[in-house]
Amino acid sequence: MAEAPKYHTPPSPLYLRGGAIALIPKRQTMERLAKTDIKYLPGVGPRRAELLGKELDIHSFYDLLYYFPFRYIDRSTIHKISDMQGEMPYIQLKGRFLSFAPQGEGAKRRLNALFTDGTGTIEVVWFNRVKYIMENYHTGKEYILFGKPTIYKGHYNMAHPEVDPYKPEALNRGLVGVYNLTEKMHNRSFTTRALQKIVKALLEHQLFQSVSETLPQSTINRYKLMPLKEALINIHTPQSIQLLQQSQRRLKFEELFFLQMNILKYIKGRNAQVPGHVFAHVGEHFNSFYKSYLKFPLTGAQKRVIKEMRHDMGSGKQMNRLLQGDVGSGKTIVAFMTMLLAADNGYQACIMAPTEILASQHYESIGEMAQAVGLKAALLTGSTRKKEREKIHEQLMSGELNILIGTHALIEDTVKFKNLGLAIIDEQHRFGVAQRAKLWHKNTTPPHVLVMTATPIPRTLAMTVYGDLDVSVIDELPPGRKPVTTVLRYENNHMAVYHFIGQELKKGRQCYIVYPLIEENEKLDLRALEEGYEIIRENFPSYRVAYVHGKMKPNEKDYQMGLFASGQAHILVSTTVIEVGVNVPNASVMVIENAERFGLSQLHQLRGRVGRGADQSYCILMSKYQLSKETRHRLKVMTETNDGFVVAEEDMKLRGPGDMEGTQQSGVAFNLRIANLASDGVVLQAARDEAQRILEEDFELKSADGKMLQRTMRFLFSRDTNWGMIS
Repeated sequence: MAEAPKYHTPPSPLYLRGGAIALIPKRQTMERLAKTDIKYLPGVGPRRAELLGKELDIHSFYDLLYYFPFRYIDRSTIHKISDMQGEMPYIQLKGRFLSFAPQGEGAKRRLNALFTDGTGTIEVVWFNRVKYIMENYHTGKEYILFGKPTIYKGHYNMAHPEVDPYKPEALNRGLVGVYNLTEKMHNRSFTTRALQKIVKALLEHQLFQSVSETLPQSTINRYKLMPLKEALINIHTPQSIQLLQQSQRRLKFEELFFLQMNILKYIKGRNAQVPGHVFAHVGEHFNSFYKSYLKFPLTGAQKRVIKEMRHDMGSGKQMNRLLQGDVGSGKTIVAFMTMLLAADNGYQACIMAPTEILASQHYESIGEMAQAVGLKAALLTGSTRKKEREKIHEQLMSGELNILIGTHALIEDTVKFKNLGLAIIDEQHRFGVAQRAKLWHKNTTPPHVLVMTATPIPRTLAMTVYGDLDVSVIDELPPGRKPVTTVLRYENNHMAVYHFIGQELKKGRQCYIVYPLIEENEKLDLRALEEGYEIIRENFPSYRVAYVHGKMKPNEKDYQMGLFASGQAHILVSTTVIEVGVNVPNASVMVIENAERFGLSQLHQLRGRVGRGADQSYCILMSKYQLSKETRHRLKVMTETNDGFVVAEEDMKLRGPGDMEGTQQSGVAFNLRIANLASDGVVLQAARDEAQRILEEDFELKSADGKMLQRTMRFLFSRDTNWGMIS
């Protein structure tokens, strides 16, 4: 193994406090940085502090120290205007201004300048600070321009570049960090250069000089990590690309390490403290269903997942498991068979779904299967009549009711079980944390918890957002299911698409046509949907067309959905309200209008509405022809794979974890400053392995290293979400 590079951290200097000299206690340095108002940093002051706080959420020395550049540029290279071609990055030019020409008045006032480096010319434009620029920049003098060239009317120009008088030593700056700033900051002349200056002041400040290590030396040695202080210096002012990469690796590792420490410590503590109902045996209900009533043989993946859950529920510890599986992979059968295990051991089970439609569909399938093996199931939603509700409450308390299926009505205080042993939550990201937690209190000993989702979650995201849950994956489709054929068609192909829909309808099939939803403009959305509805009716006069959107009253929406689900309507024109909760095996065509306006995860969820029967099904993505590179890639992914996990990985690469369907509403309980769950899977695994190793050796964190980690965790997570509530 190669020898780790050696780093030399200077000794902690003295810190002046109230005229006296005191050595800062090392353990308090991060807390002091976090408690020291940014306005006290040289070069900031009250006005800039207010701007930093409002625009970038930087209120303290610590906030600034951990506000990292989002990219780096090489300020030692000078480009030639004559060599510029195509799309250009941020570059430097050296030359002279030939002329300045103010134009317009008032709010439309701007300043145009012509700049040359001897090989060609480029136009430079400013839309504010015109008077200042004209007074301070002059023709004939040599300047360094730094900015991003763009092509306007066939010629390159540069808007609001950084301008510095040319000095040969300025070209020794090398790599320079570029920070995300808001438009308001630019308008107030707070540039990247201004932020670089105050970061430099912070790195030279006595308080920063006292920054001490947060990771055990054994961890640093094992993973050849750069010391924290060196990493913080090189992330802001890298001396070389190699040192920048080492600093990024160190800070990513640290961020993910403490995240995993927090999760794993919680899990181990919970397992030690929270006992689980013991489902000791497999009994008559489970066996009779498996042998006599199972319509299709279980896939290998379904068998594996049931085995994992049987082990959990027989261990004496509370099960907390996430069940992932694409639409149609057979999650409902697996869920039902775990309910049978509960019944065989004398316990009740419940399943909570996000919509009445989905709850009703669960009830139809689960209720029928339960009845076949002699169990009683009931449906409880907001629409359940008072008399029926009272009957359900009575049967729950007596134990006569074995399985309760419903919406959030299940977690009302009036709903009490005799002996709830298993709680299943379907599409859990659609429930709030507090709502889900209420299921825990439906028994004196918390029930086993199974969380189900049809939104495939990338492995790295599952290890963090759902890090306190054990993960099971159904990664096989039941036999006989055919992959959905997905194609991209453009707006001028509508008539050919309608002809194809007509052919499928003649075979007795049904079709979805989905329109996008832009929440900012509901009127336009509704108008587009209504126009689409009329066009479909005109093109398919012999067929009944149902019509659904989110602004409908629930009973009207259910009526229209019911027409389609029962086969009375042949086409359903809809917004994305059908994304979750409609099971129509006879539907073989999904047309998604303006597919370029949907995210990958949403497109995949919509595609999952078809392909639920034995017939070949089709998903047709309708799009305008002019597409950005990223959008074209997104639609290409959809046409090339049906694998939800491939789609989810690509979605996370494109959008980042915080914006992904399924994580936004569950609340990503942390803010990653530098690590990227889409690309840092290797670092995440190493960080989790190290956290696991440390906790196995010193769970209480009582050693000297453990106490240091405990202090850091307390500091980092003091204001964060309670991880114990995530499941």
